Amino acid sequence: MSLLTVRDAETGAETLRTDDPKAMAEALGAIGVRFERWPVADLPEGAEADAVLAAYRPQLDDFLRESRAGTADVIRLTADHPQKDAIRAKFLSEHIHTEDEVRFFHEGAGNFVMHVDGRIYDAHCTRGDLISVPANTKHWFDAGEIPHVTALRVFTDTTGWTPHYTGSDIAARMPVTAG
Repeated sequence: MSLLTVRDAETGAETLRTDDPKAMAEALGAIGVRFERWPVADLPEGAEADAVLAAYRPQLDDFLRESRAGTADVIRLTADHPQKDAIRAKFLSEHIHTEDEVRFFHEGAGNFVMHVDGRIYDAHCTRGDLISVPANTKHWFDAGEIPHVTALRVFTDTTGWTPHYTGSDIAARMPVTAG
């Protein structure tokens, strides 16, 4: 189940908790984050990347045209991945990117956590969720200790995905909300 939790960045006090996709889209939209639900393709668990891309091609082509992004690929992170801990650690600290970070969750889940205007917006994204975090938005991502996620990544230039760390310890002080 998708879930958005909004907290005060200083006190951690919760100001919003909702699993309603419309309410999530509205609250995230207020900070420039796009959130929407797409129909999930009927594919076997662990389907090949080419099959995942092909299954979402109509929605993906519309999104690419609208967002003026260049291309998309598929990323998969599972509990048996030999570098899962290193990959997870890379994105657990607050950082920004120089282009929008777009993910569509085909399988599994993860938390995109944005730090905007003194608030923490913790979006627990699950199968069928699309989230687009605007360039230069402070955020972190957690796929969990036992990751299970297959997601479409949309990008214009892969160099825009290099994380630029803020040096803040806020991600360590604000653990993600479980879905």
